[in-house]
Order: sequence, then structure tokens, then C-alpha cells
Amino acid sequence: MDDAGKPFSGRVVLPGSPSAPVSHGFTPPGDTGGMIDPERLDVTVVDGYVDEPAHFGVPPYVSTYPRFAAGALVDAGVPRDRITYHTIDELREDRRRWRDVADADLFVYVGGMTVPGKYVGGTPAEPDEVRELAWTADGTSVMGGPVRFGVGDANEGATETARDDLDFDFLAMADVEAAVHDLVENGLEGFDDRYRDNAELDRWARKGAFVVESHPNHPDYLIAEMETSRGCPYRCSFCTEPMYGDPAFRSPESVVAEVEALYDRGVRHFRLGRQADILAYGGDGERPNPDALRDLYGGIREVAPDLETLHLDNMNPVTIVEWPERSREAIRIIAEHNTPGDVAAFGLESADPVVQERNNLLVSADECFEAVRILNEAGGWRPGEQPGTGPSTGADAGRRLPKLLPGINLVHGLEGEREETFEHNRRFLERVYDAGLLLRRINIRQVMAFEGTEMADSGAEIAREHKKQFKRYKREVREAIDNPMLKRLAPPGTILEDVHLEYHDSGTTFGRQLGTYPLLVGLPGERDLGRSIDVAITDHGYRSVTGVPYPLDVNEASMDELEAIPGINRSTAGDVVVGRPYGSLAEVDVDANLEAFATVGPLRRAD
Repeated sequence: MDDAGKPFSGRVVLPGSPSAPVSHGFTPPGDTGGMIDPERLDVTVVDGYVDEPAHFGVPPYVSTYPRFAAGALVDAGVPRDRITYHTIDELREDRRRWRDVADADLFVYVGGMTVPGKYVGGTPAEPDEVRELAWTADGTSVMGGPVRFGVGDANEGATETARDDLDFDFLAMADVEAAVHDLVENGLEGFDDRYRDNAELDRWARKGAFVVESHPNHPDYLIAEMETSRGCPYRCSFCTEPMYGDPAFRSPESVVAEVEALYDRGVRHFRLGRQADILAYGGDGERPNPDALRDLYGGIREVAPDLETLHLDNMNPVTIVEWPERSREAIRIIAEHNTPGDVAAFGLESADPVVQERNNLLVSADECFEAVRILNEAGGWRPGEQPGTGPSTGADAGRRLPKLLPGINLVHGLEGEREETFEHNRRFLERVYDAGLLLRRINIRQVMAFEGTEMADSGAEIAREHKKQFKRYKREVREAIDNPMLKRLAPPGTILEDVHLEYHDSGTTFGRQLGTYPLLVGLPGERDLGRSIDVAITDHGYRSVTGVPYPLDVNEASMDELEAIPGINRSTAGDVVVGRPYGSLAEVDVDANLEAFATVGPLRRAD
């Protein structure tokens, strides 16, 4: 029984654990004792979306879970054309798709949130929705993914979770892909919870790539989350990643082969996000291995020559501090092969030494500052600048985003948090800004407490007690740090290529690039959604920017678009409109640097 008194069908078995695997036994109604033919099975996979410390799966991201599960099903003998894939948003929009859940011989649900977030591209499944899916399925139902770590009342911070099978026949307490593979091989009668090995993953990752073609965002607005490893050698109190054990690295050949399979099916955007520390890839789990990263990134570029996004996520600052020169070389290799705007998330978590000690956090504020400085220098150059020169700023800045910059993760509600904790964090961020360095983004959140982590004992009580102070502090950081940092990062005239237009709000069109933590961009007016345009930044908010289409044709631009350009007010914009048409920018008699934003005639691509 779980803490809420509800049954669940298993428990976590970490890789290498001496504990025997959990065995699930179940006989489907009408089954004749394991004589099910996999080639005649109809399987429906529903993606409820995932968000983990080292894994994105909310659109526009597609996680590894549905792809690996589909590949495992194919490997077990289920034909591809008998596997149906839907996202939870598709089911919400069209109730007719629920028939695929009801009629499937095997229904597979993947989902779960172990970090809180706010999402634009999709809405993660809530527990009540997942339970309704289980009730709808007439065949065998199995659930897996990070949902196995626990379920809360809602997908938000400052909450506790408890394990719950949500009325499914099976809850996979290890790898859901291994569970569905073995379940099919066992005639849907049951499986032992286990973790797949890398040989299986080599097959399943390639065989499951076909699923992406059924994603509603395919092909233009879909970014494939790629796993290079999972697990972590460190044991921070609140994190679920150590539950996967120590890091287990895939070979460069395996990751590259999966990229090739996805690329052949139309994917052009990739994120190496499924790892605790990209610098440790291919080594002992702690020390950087530049050669392995060269093989990985070089191989990806070779099989996907026209990719449009190649980003990453997690990078451990302690690695940079302990092996600075090897880290510089590894960062140089990444920045040579990636695409601009890439973010390496640094898990500082707290700059308060009391909180660091109580929660087994890895780096001090001083050490994290040094890691920020090194990454700025080695990876922060902009396209067209000399690699290794660090980011340019101000009037001399290049017109593209830097190649690779740090992001800072700060978690509140941890053991030992006190009033001084908020001031420690604020001083650290001020120190980075005052030193002239850049952070690509600052992620401030409250902890979620999961069974199996050290935080399970104290839960979210500290976070709830400090809720008001947290909100005030977060607002102060947005005003005092985020806004000026964003102006330094992307001064007016900075070009963002391929901004996908997503939604309208109060007469403004909002969109984002594909990538890691992309900037939210607002453009004057309501433009057609679902397409991509280049944008020149004109102004800055706390975590978002304002821009105009680049280059803006002064003969076609609206008053609002002209007025958004620095140096042009409403009166001047009116004069520009009255003076149309123009044969060249030189004919536009306004006191503004139009060359950075506008043109006359057909649009052209950014340099």
C-alpha cells in the first residue's frame, strides 16, 4: 500500500540492486494462457507528457518514453501499423480518439511530472484524466514513466506526492519500455519490473522513431529529446534522478543512429537533454571526456547535415570546477557543433551554505560563480565571432544569440531554508550581473517532494511556509536581474531566426524558437499562427522580448510595428506611413537606426 492507503503494483528497483524484481501477474479476460499472437495485437500509446530534472516531454518536445516503448513493442513482434500513438491534448480535442483507448488489446500510458513548470505548447495530464483513461480501456492497461515516482493533486510546486496506480492493471516500477516488451512476450499475463540494457536500447530507440510521425507537431514544430545517459553519481536530497542509479552512458554510435532514424522521418530539431551532466558523457560519470563528445556531436552533424536545432540541457558546475581545462575543451567542442541560444542548466539550487550542507548540494556559490565565468568565456561567443572570446555585449554585440551560456536553477523549500537563504541567492545573482557575465535564464521554483528522496520526510511544508516570501523574492529577481540581464544578452537589433508563432493575446502575437528554454517573443498585431518568421528584438520584459518581423518592409509595416522600433514614436511612425512608398531606406526621413530592423522590398534571410 502507498502512503495514501491505495495499492500500487510494484516498487523502485535501482540498477544493480540486489533486490529481486517485482513480478506482476494478471490474466486478461478471455485469454487462453499466453497464446496471444503479437502480430494481431492492437496497441494504443497515449503520451501524457513528462517533465523531469533531466528530461523534457511537453510539446514542442517529444520525450523518449513513447518512442522507446513503441520500439520495444515492435521488437516483441507487434507490427508498426498496429501501434497507435496519441497525445493527451489530442484526446482532449477529439473524444472520438478515445475509441482507440477503449478498443486496444493493450493500452500503454506514459507520463509524469517530477518538477513543476508552466507550459505553452501542451498541458500535462492531470491524475483524474489518467484515471479516466484506465476506466476507458477494455484491454490490458499499463502505465509508466516518471509517474511511478508519485502523483500529486496537481502538477505544481510546494506539493507532496504518493504512489498510485490510478486504476491501471499494471504500474511499471522500472522501465516502461521493458515492461511492455516483456508483457507482450508473456502473452499479456504479466512481467517482472526491470531496467533495459543498452543493447536493447540500441534496437528500441531506432525501431520506435516512427512514432514521431504521428505527433501533431510533426514535422515543423517538434524537438526530439535525446537520451545520452541517465542516473547521477551525486545524491541531492530532492532529486529523482539518482533513483536511476549511477550514470549509464549510451555509445556515440547508438545516439547517432537514433538521430539518423528520426532525421529520416522528418525531425530537424534535437536536444541532448536526457542526462545529468553532458560534460561527463562517455567517461566515468564525473570527469569530462572531450573525445566522446567530439564523436557524439560530430556524428550527429554528419547524419543530420541540415538540422535546425542542436541544444542540450544539464551541465554540472562541479565538473567545471574540478576539471577546468578538460571542461573548457569539452565546452569548445559543444559550441563548435551546436546552434545559437543553447543553455547549459547549472544546478546551484541554493547559494545558502546551510541549505547546501543539509541537502547534499554539490557546489558553493563561489564555485558556481567560477563555473559561470568559464562557460561564458569558452562557450559564450556569438556566431561570426572568434570562438573562446566570450560573449560580446552592448553596441559591439553580434546580432545572434551566444552559442552556449549557463542557466541557473534555484530550488526553494529545501531543508534548512531560512530568511537569509533568499538574500544569499539574490547576492549570488547580483554578483554574476555586476561581473559583466551572462546567464541565459534563471529558473526559480519550489520543491516537489517524492517518495524515495530525502525530501519525502519533510515534504513541501517548508515551501508552503515560505510561499509569500518566495513570491516577493521571485518578483524582485525578475525586476532587478532578469530584465537588465536580458537587455545585455539580446540588445535591440538581435535577430532570432525561425520564431514559431503560437498564440494571440490582447492584440499581440506570441511565439518562440525551438530549443532549450527559448525566449518568448511578442510581436504587434495578430499574425497567422503555425508559421515561422525571423524577428529583430526591439524591447525587453523580465523573461520575454518584443520584436518585429525581420527585416521589416517600411512600405508594408503597420503603425504598431513601426512604433516598436527604437527611436520611432507614434508621430514619427505616422510620418513614415504618409511618406510611402519609398525606393530605399535612405528616403525614410526619421531619426532612427532603421538599418538594424527594416528594408524596402521583399524579405531576406538573416545573415
